[in-house]
Amino acid sequence: MSGSIKKPSAPRPCPCHSGRAYAGCCEPAHRGDREPEEAVDLMRSRYAAFAIGDAEYLWSTLHADHDDRAAPRETFLRALRAARGRAYPSLAILDARRRGREAEVLFFAGLTFRGRDASFVELSDFEHDGTGWRYRSGILVARADLGRDPAGLGIDDFLAIAAAR
Repeated sequence: MSGSIKKPSAPRPCPCHSGRAYAGCCEPAHRGDREPEEAVDLMRSRYAAFAIGDAEYLWSTLHADHDDRAAPRETFLRALRAARGRAYPSLAILDARRRGREAEVLFFAGLTFRGRDASFVELSDFEHDGTGWRYRSGILVARADLGRDPAGLGIDDFLAIAAAR
């Protein structure tokens, strides 16, 4: 018998850097098969959507009151699709808190743009709209402007840093 036995390929890792396979992590949310259970899960799935260029998912997970909803949907989608030269090498959840239908997630997003570091820390606000969690807004501080290692940073510390800028 000639030929070789083909080894099964390793599952595709999730671009949200959870350590899980994409098929069991963010892909079901991206396909619309399920809503993320918690705001942290939505934040991870949005990071993964940026990484794979899923502009439709990013639009669908914006809260109705988000500023980007004021522009035509096609303008938003076209702008996201045109963003080339970005890589998403890491994601770390730094802190999170939930109060009923509202939640905040502080995260460090590793990002490079055309080979240059564009990483940032963001405090994102989310609200559950009765169907699922939606991204309302965020406060972002570039890694270069943070003045410290983001590891161990909490929401209150981040807010103090952001207010001082």
